[in-house]
Amino acid sequence: MNRHPPQPPASPRWPRLRALRRVRAVREGGLLLATVVLLVTLTVLDGGGGPGRTGALLLAGLSVLAALPLPLRARHPLAGALLSAAVTLLGLQVIGWPGRLVTMAMFGAAAYHLPHRPWLVPGCSVEWTLGYGLVLPAALPGVSGVTDLVVMGIAPVAVGRALRLHSERARHRTLLDQAETRRAVAEERAALARDVHDSVGHHLTAIHMQATATRRTLRGSSATADTTLGTIADLSTTALREVRALLGTLRDWPSDTSADLEGIEELARRLSIPPLRITVRRDGPHDPLPPGVAHTVYRVAQEALTNAVRHARATEVVVSLRRDHGEVTLAVRDNGPAVPHPAAQGRGLRGMTERVLQHGGTLMAGPRPPGGWLVQATVPIAPAPVAPPVAVREDRA
Repeated sequence: MNRHPPQPPASPRWPRLRALRRVRAVREGGLLLATVVLLVTLTVLDGGGGPGRTGALLLAGLSVLAALPLPLRARHPLAGALLSAAVTLLGLQVIGWPGRLVTMAMFGAAAYHLPHRPWLVPGCSVEWTLGYGLVLPAALPGVSGVTDLVVMGIAPVAVGRALRLHSERARHRTLLDQAETRRAVAEERAALARDVHDSVGHHLTAIHMQATATRRTLRGSSATADTTLGTIADLSTTALREVRALLGTLRDWPSDTSADLEGIEELARRLSIPPLRITVRRDGPHDPLPPGVAHTVYRVAQEALTNAVRHARATEVVVSLRRDHGEVTLAVRDNGPAVPHPAAQGRGLRGMTERVLQHGGTLMAGPRPPGGWLVQATVPIAPAPVAPPVAVREDRA
């Protein structure tokens, strides 16, 4: 009899993690080996190194020490760069050893991975370059280090920053494309909902009106006809109500789970890249809003921010959220030119207006003094009054 309870099957997540770790270990090991081989090869080709076995061991040891900080380039890039710089200063005693190449690469990685500290990495790079310039004449008399100072102190940081900006812009373009895709899908759903409502709603309303009118005309003539016509009128009313509810769900179905007021801050963070800065300011209680109201405010903010980023040529955008007991007000202001955005009169503005009007709110979009563009939406928190049934207009020949 087996006294041990059966063990649950292992989660498929752990084998994938182990496989990723093995791949990462192989990649880092290959990088270290390739760096050591490159440093040794360049030193030998340059006629450097030391004489005999001692010189070879010293060259190999320095190359290994210079390569060891490379795995720190992503998580602790600045610490890795400083360790590599220290090894490079020690390796100046070996003629022709190009350990400074590794240090330059590490400072470039630090500039790439530390974008929020724009002066820390250049300052450390300049300090290391000055130290290198002070030690270099003593190690290699007659050699000027001006060129090395300029290249090693400025070029790695500049390249790292340039690569970071390029990566941020590519990510920014991807986010904008995704936002445009989600907006297009939402607009297609809204258009489909309008078309179905105008067509099916028209016919159902006509059926209800015709059945009611005929029932009134034949009242008392036939109990069976009266019951049948009453059933038709009731069924058409129920069908019309269900169609409107389904179309409302289709129109307002959220395409992601972050479509609320908290998601606005995440949206602003994703779209903020130099030189554009997006700030979110909230005023009033932070109690949860009704899902429909929160979704509408998020979509208006998403559309306004997308237009500001893509068309406004602004350097600063301020998103203000103010809530009181009866309504929530969203204002998106930018400091770009006070000219209409190309999308201001297009489907984007029309979609924002329709969303706000569904809740009985108001939307205003236009230039603001002394410059820039303003989109402001006020949405009541209480449910909007239900609109009266749409009258049926019959075309007559």
